[in-house]
Amino acid sequence: MQNMEELYELIKQRKATPKKGSYTDYLFTKGLDKILKKVGEESTEVIVAAKNPGDEELTYETADLLYHVLVLLVERGVSFDQIKTELAKREGKMSDYKDRPEIKNL
Repeated sequence: MQNMEELYELIKQRKATPKKGSYTDYLFTKGLDKILKKVGEESTEVIVAAKNPGDEELTYETADLLYHVLVLLVERGVSFDQIKTELAKREGKMSDYKDRPEIKNL
């Protein structure tokens, strides 16, 4: 796979013409709730991996998260171009981070 956009297109193609027995087909068959559950699980695994030394686990878990997010976008009908457009809108903008109060007592 060359890039995220190609993976998105492959996932979109798999939704249109399912490959029976594939994990992608399983997710689409189970539906939005299952996909959301996987995105949540993978997000947590990325956080845990980021706290551990080394990059191998973080790389692996990030790949899982990105895949599941792309499945979610396809399921919801959000195009990769919509995401790129949103990111382009943010380019060069200063974050409002400094204006936010510090979060304490987590």
